[in-house]
Amino acid sequence: MKNKIGIFPGSFDPITSGHRHIIEKASKLVDVLIVGIGDNSSKKSFYSLEKREDWVKNTFKNYDNILVKKYNGLTINFAEKENAKFIFRGLRSSIDYEYEKQIAETNSVLNKEIETIFLLSDKKYGMISSSIVRDILKNNGDIRDFVPKEVKIS
Repeated sequence: MKNKIGIFPGSFDPITSGHRHIIEKASKLVDVLIVGIGDNSSKKSFYSLEKREDWVKNTFKNYDNILVKKYNGLTINFAEKENAKFIFRGLRSSIDYEYEKQIAETNSVLNKEIETIFLLSDKKYGMISSSIVRDILKNNGDIRDFVPKEVKIS
């Protein structure tokens, strides 16, 4: 029997408690979940790819079916390369839905065999985003309630 493989792509700049919540949910739906850390050349990252990878790997080190891999280029191409049949995306709001729907429809044109699955965020994570966490950090705020304990920022 083939393993059901899914991916959860993101920049994780930094990973948030909301990301962790959706990744844990997605990991229960597949045999293998690959957390893909995208290197988006058109986006200036706040943290290095290596630092982001380290945080994500440490967050999920005790999960047997979660792998962490870096990639660049189109997410759909990464999914194909990894033999994934599912791309998981988290939704916090209707704004997320509209944005993610466009990407999912585009990916469906590029590869009809890979399905995008939307997972709803628990309401306690609905306001958390990496950009909000970065804003809190830039203003010397406390981010402990917004990121996994493995995210250590000095």
